[in-house]
Amino acid sequence: MIDVRPFDSLGKFRIDWLNASHHFSFGHYVDPNRMGFGALRVWNDDTIQPGTGFDPHPHRDMEIITYVRKGAITHMDRLGNKGRTEAGDVQVMSAGTGIVHAEYNQEPDETQIFQIWIEPAGPGFEPRWDARQFPKGDRSGSLVALASGRSVDAGNGALSINQDAAVLGATIRSGESVTHQLDAGRKAYLVAATGEIEVNGVKAKARDGVAIADEPTVTITAIDEAEIVLVDVV
Repeated sequence: MIDVRPFDSLGKFRIDWLNASHHFSFGHYVDPNRMGFGALRVWNDDTIQPGTGFDPHPHRDMEIITYVRKGAITHMDRLGNKGRTEAGDVQVMSAGTGIVHAEYNQEPDETQIFQIWIEPAGPGFEPRWDARQFPKGDRSGSLVALASGRSVDAGNGALSINQDAAVLGATIRSGESVTHQLDAGRKAYLVAATGEIEVNGVKAKARDGVAIADEPTVTITAIDEAEIVLVDVV
C-alpha cells in the first residue's frame, strides 16, 4: 500500500507569524482518517517568520523530533537546555513526565521545519533534550538514521528516542535511488523536503506525504535532486 497525500490536501493553519500544514489531525484540524500512522502521531510542516516562534508551553509523554529544512530554530526549556539547530540538522525532545519549552526563529529570514511526534513506548520517561549536526554530504545516496530507538541503530550516532521507531534522512541525486527494507508489521511515512520522487514507481511531489505499508522493499527514486525524510514505525 502506497498512499500519496498531496501537500494541498493537508490541514492548514495560518496566522501572521506561522504557516503550518498538518499531515495528521492536529489542533483545530481534525480528520478521522488521518489520526496518525502507527506510533507516528504528528507531522507538521511549519514556516516561522523571523523574530517569532512558540512561547513556553508544556508537553508530556511524546517524542518530538524537529528536522530543520531552512534557517534555524532556537530551543530553550525549563530544564535549563538551550540550543540552536540549523538547516539539515535535528533536535529531539523527549517530553516524558513533563517539560515546558519554547521554540523561536531568531534568524533574519524565515525558518522551515518538519515537526514529527512519535508516541513513546510507555509513559513516564525522564524528560530530556538533545541535538546533533547531520551534514547532508554524509547522507548523500543513502538513508541515515537521524533519531532512533531501534536496536539496529544503536551506536551509530542517531539521537535517541523512546520507541521502536526511526527517523531517517537522505539526499538523492536526480535519477538515483535509495532502498529501505520495511519489516513485517511496520509502516513508513515519507516526505520529500525538496524534489519530486517516485516510491516503488508511484510519483510524489515535494512536501507530499507518502504512507507505506505491506511493502517489504521501498525504493525511492529522485526525479529531481531530492532531500527526503522517512519515519519507520510499529
